[in-house]
Amino acid sequence: MTSDAAVIVASTDVPSAHRASSRAGRPALKLAATSWFVVAAIGQVIFAAYVLGAYGSSIVLGRFEQWNKFFPRGHGYIPGDALGNLALLLHLSLVAVIMIGGALQLIPGLRRRWPAFHRWTGRAYLASVLIVSVGGLCLNFTREAIGTPLQDLATRINALLILGFAAMALHRARAGRIDLHRRWALRLFLVASGVWFIRLLWWLWVAIASGLGLDRNPFDGLFTIMNFAQFVLPLVVLELYFRAQDRGGPRSRIAMAATLGGLTLATAGGIVAVTLGLWLPRL
Repeated sequence: MTSDAAVIVASTDVPSAHRASSRAGRPALKLAATSWFVVAAIGQVIFAAYVLGAYGSSIVLGRFEQWNKFFPRGHGYIPGDALGNLALLLHLSLVAVIMIGGALQLIPGLRRRWPAFHRWTGRAYLASVLIVSVGGLCLNFTREAIGTPLQDLATRINALLILGFAAMALHRARAGRIDLHRRWALRLFLVASGVWFIRLLWWLWVAIASGLGLDRNPFDGLFTIMNFAQFVLPLVVLELYFRAQDRGGPRSRIAMAATLGGLTLATAGGIVAVTLGLWLPRL
């Protein structure tokens, strides 16, 4: 081979190798992310069905006192507390919209084929998370605390994150920055799912502890940690995913895909545990 021919071969092989390297690990990362989302969407539909089954008939029939079967004393329906009862009514009524609407917003096929549907469900979703967050803050400040002061703090931070991320998602959409809009929408989806995540965290732990014969409450602060983990952990994982997707090499993408695979199994385990341990027995 002449020197000129060698130069030509080298100049064509290097870009090809670079393109192959840039793609390495991307299919695995995409598959892992999609798998987690599918499992999470199924779990959120189950949660929405539970809320509708447990509270739907009482809301439709106006038998609000039936809420007290599921809430600690003084935190369900309280006669005379019009504002608190209204906030709780809106909270319960819109949970299903948030759980199902959030999942629908993140399905690429729906965005591409029916953009008008995507926009209108997005508006309904944003309105719902704003109403539920503000209502939740009202309940948190006006009614007797259910948990510890730190647990209340975690609830308030989660609500504020929902409001902030919703504002950022809307702002980016209106500015035409759809790439950034989608990222803020993903962050919003995760923090708005906090009430779902904490149930999965707790009941997964209960299932593991029961299976191993361990104490469900090994230390007093476990549930407090979970109150913060319900939004911190998903957000950290999402940012690591973005980093692997944008700037990661093949190894980091494969590592992130493996991490998401493990989290998918944990999410599925939490869904099964909370469904069998809490939701089905209450219906």
